[in-house]
Amino acid sequence: MHISFDGIMGVHPESLSVRSRRAEVLAANMANADTPGYKARDIDFDEVMQQAESGQPGGVQLARTDSGHLASDSSPFGGELYYRTPLQPDTGDGNTVDLQAERQRFMENSLRYQTSLEFLNGRIAMFRRAIQGDAS
Repeated sequence: MHISFDGIMGVHPESLSVRSRRAEVLAANMANADTPGYKARDIDFDEVMQQAESGQPGGVQLARTDSGHLASDSSPFGGELYYRTPLQPDTGDGNTVDLQAERQRFMENSLRYQTSLEFLNGRIAMFRRAIQGDAS
């Protein structure tokens, strides 16, 4: 009998990976809230999950032809990082980070990460009970 873990777990493993990467991006935004010229970045979670659900391969990786080139900003999950449009006018230093909005996005992302983690834990526990034959 063939068991598909993809069917059991759904998109939640991909969701955890994308949410983890998004947390890193949002944390970098908050850490650079006072850095002149820093532009706030984000990941379009819905776009990345649509690509994961449709089975599309990850993002385009650019060739590094020189050791001084920086690595590509594309996410390994398909969605590229984008610059967020600021809600408030420029403060004069070119920084587009709105610290309160970043904190709110970070908290929401964390809660959704925890939700996916709890769902996966429930699925794993259910699968474990099915294998062990525990009727409780």
